[in-house]
Amino acid sequence: MESAARSSIYVGEVVHQRSRDFTHRLRYRLWMVLVDLDELPSLQGRLRLLRRRFAPITLRTSDHGDRSGRPLRVQIEEHLAAANIDIGGGPIRLLTMPRILGYGFNPISVFFCHRQDGTLAALLYEVTNTFRERHSYLVATPVMDDEAVRQTADKRFFVSPFMDRDLTYDFTVQPPGATVSIVVGVRRGETPILTAGFSGARRRLTDAQLLRAFLTHPLLTWKVTAGIHWEALKMILKGARYRHRGPKPVRPVTVGHSV
Repeated sequence: MESAARSSIYVGEVVHQRSRDFTHRLRYRLWMVLVDLDELPSLQGRLRLLRRRFAPITLRTSDHGDRSGRPLRVQIEEHLAAANIDIGGGPIRLLTMPRILGYGFNPISVFFCHRQDGTLAALLYEVTNTFRERHSYLVATPVMDDEAVRQTADKRFFVSPFMDRDLTYDFTVQPPGATVSIVVGVRRGETPILTAGFSGARRRLTDAQLLRAFLTHPLLTWKVTAGIHWEALKMILKGARYRHRGPKPVRPVTVGHSV
């Protein structure tokens, strides 16, 4: 396995497959950036096309976490400490879609939290729904030889209006290297309901590659939001039943476990 990637671009596709109550499948091409939180200020000073603001492609740490503007690394370390996970100041890398022409929306962003020796200590999955509400799932990762990380957590947060809350998430993750893969299975008991995933191939994080991604995947984040509503309409026509949102979780983070 290639050593853990630092800041990079991953270009690939997202696939959703619904298999219960009704069937539905979608596939879209997209790209994400992986940024080391400690490296981000210098990256944004060096790259002309990845800025905090006033650029076609922007990345703001204030779009993540509690949106308070507090340092994002501090916020993630607080969640880790609350779950008794100590990374000893090791790297934290964020996989996410940047803002495109000022607009950003990420259904899921993933924080890869590493120990000082570079081994993966935990994953934090930051989930945002179309109401701009947010909840995260944090799972420690034991040191293991298998390349794939397998984790599970109880679903606590309203995301899809066509899916109940009392379900379980199963995460299967290929950490960033030459490729990255994030697969989320949703099940009711032992019955699979939905499988959703992103897989992408690594490119260097340069202005040339950012421009290439920008031109070959136009209006990236705009299309994601439009696609969510378009797919929702198609599911309604297939007979999908709407679920009401209900109250938000009391705590911002749900802790899961590795399997």
